Amino acid sequence: MRNNKKMIVCFLTPALFMFLVVFLYPVCRTIAMSFFHAEGVSDPVSSWTFAGLENYITLLNTPIFLDSMLNMLKIWLWGGIIVMLISMLFAAILTSGVGGKTFYKTVVYIPNIINAVAMATMWINAIFNKRFGFLHTFFSLFGSDLAKTDYMSGSTKFWSLLVAFCFGSVGYYMLIFMGGIERISPDIYEAATIDGASKVKQFFSLTLPLMRSVIKTCLTFWTIGVVGFFVWSQMWSAPLQSELSTITPFVYMYNITFGTQGDTQRNAAMGAAVGVLMALTVLVVFFFVNRLVKDDDVEL
Repeated sequence: MRNNKKMIVCFLTPALFMFLVVFLYPVCRTIAMSFFHAEGVSDPVSSWTFAGLENYITLLNTPIFLDSMLNMLKIWLWGGIIVMLISMLFAAILTSGVGGKTFYKTVVYIPNIINAVAMATMWINAIFNKRFGFLHTFFSLFGSDLAKTDYMSGSTKFWSLLVAFCFGSVGYYMLIFMGGIERISPDIYEAATIDGASKVKQFFSLTLPLMRSVIKTCLTFWTIGVVGFFVWSQMWSAPLQSELSTITPFVYMYNITFGTQGDTQRNAAMGAAVGVLMALTVLVVFFFVNRLVKDDDVEL
């Protein structure tokens, strides 16, 4: 037994060391930096100047940051509703015994294996382009005024971004929902069918209640993904600058940390404060999801 313990320690020590150095130390350093004034990420601690809550107060009074938080909230709420509903619908259809399940599952999931930059470029140039994009050509065939709509400007720009992002997210959550549905015993559905329950009734009375833990997991993953929203926002912005209609907190954090936004001064401490706020956002959402979506143990 003693030899086994020594072997366990030998295997765990390198992993623990890497965890402390690569993960825990940067996290603690970032949290600490958010309460100081620091220009560069790699500035020594001795050069930091204590600021208390000043960085957080400044952020909460910065219109650009507040706009980015509002954009993130809209992506989380409206995008979450769209993605979860469509993903659940596809999962329910593909697990109902429909023919060609593997083919349809592959088709829906393909956008998830395409690089986000390539996917965004496809939407911007092939779908939303106001001269030769698909939507322009389609509506032109019917003589609709929608053919004149510029989907890459104004308030419409945000919604075109949201549609493209949701399109690329459905397949991932569909697979998770399919895995949850396939874990449910067929005997339960067979008994419900014998009792005269329709497919719709079975879905709302059996499938959804038995998938509470899966739904909770998807909501958590969705929140983490939206908080880290970066590439799509950058692709929808003009070169070398971020636009208010599509900026998100992660993009704002990048700009303020590295001073990439025109004459913006580098402020690593402010960027650290944004990162801390985003982490707290995930924790708050996770807390409320756990409170609202109960995953009582159910025998499948």
